[in-house]
Amino acid sequence: MALHERLGRMDQARELRSFQTQPLQMRAAAPGKVGVLRLGFSMRDGRSVLHDLYRVAPLLVQQALYWDEAMPELPVCPIISIGGGILQGDRYKIDISIGEGACAHVTTQSANRIHRMDANYASQHQTVILQAGAYLEYLPDFTIPYRDSRFISETDIVVAEDATLLYGEMVLAGRKHHHAEERFGLDMFSTTVTVRRPDGRKLFSEKILIEKGDPTIDFAAVMRGFDAFANIICVTPPEIAARIKERFETNFSPEAARALSGVSRLPNGAGLMLRAVGIESYDVRGEVRRFWRVVREEARSRTLPPGYYWR
Repeated sequence: MALHERLGRMDQARELRSFQTQPLQMRAAAPGKVGVLRLGFSMRDGRSVLHDLYRVAPLLVQQALYWDEAMPELPVCPIISIGGGILQGDRYKIDISIGEGACAHVTTQSANRIHRMDANYASQHQTVILQAGAYLEYLPDFTIPYRDSRFISETDIVVAEDATLLYGEMVLAGRKHHHAEERFGLDMFSTTVTVRRPDGRKLFSEKILIEKGDPTIDFAAVMRGFDAFANIICVTPPEIAARIKERFETNFSPEAARALSGVSRLPNGAGLMLRAVGIESYDVRGEVRRFWRVVREEARSRTLPPGYYWR
């Protein structure tokens, strides 16, 4: 599907009906506001390499780096946004493909800041494809929606039966230390993830929608006063998923807890999902890292290096 067709489809989303006005500064999806990034990894001479790289500002990847001491064969690609954050009218398109037997780690240079908006919205469409035996860790840093921001994201994922994908979305309630009204002061935040097999069979789809003034945000089964959350999906063969679930310890002690987390099974034997909430971003990162380490050890017989990827 062409980029303009994908953007047009997203324009029709119900939650965007109130946000169709054009910015006074530069119209939505104007040149300079459409960021495009394509990353393709494959095996070359026994090594996983970034063989395909296409980028259009404000999205940028410079090259693959091999600095993971615990998994030196892993190419690491930080995505850089040279625009200083996501602005109204921005449209991002990211495509990542991992060839047969290849591996990669894709992250972001820093947190994804969604700036305050008075017109239109910002959108992102992603496609992620893993071929047979592939392994991908796609773990962007936190997304921080500012007060009055509007953002919609759709991610379409295709994973081969014997491949493993670790894909994460981590979100902060806003700049809560900047102003009291920043905490979930966004106008709208919408993210949808759909996972399929190469033959088109749908495994599952999940959507998170947060709209301004929603009183359910602090219900006990939602955020319950916490300010950061993570949804991390691990699509992997059933035998690997079983070992991961057996090893990962649920963290659920509501009294004086800084973070809570637990793992559940995904539909159709697709794998596992980690859900975590915490007071600060680093509390949630700690829970994500616990899960990430177990996934890597069980899927690739490698562990994580000391410290964090996120700085």
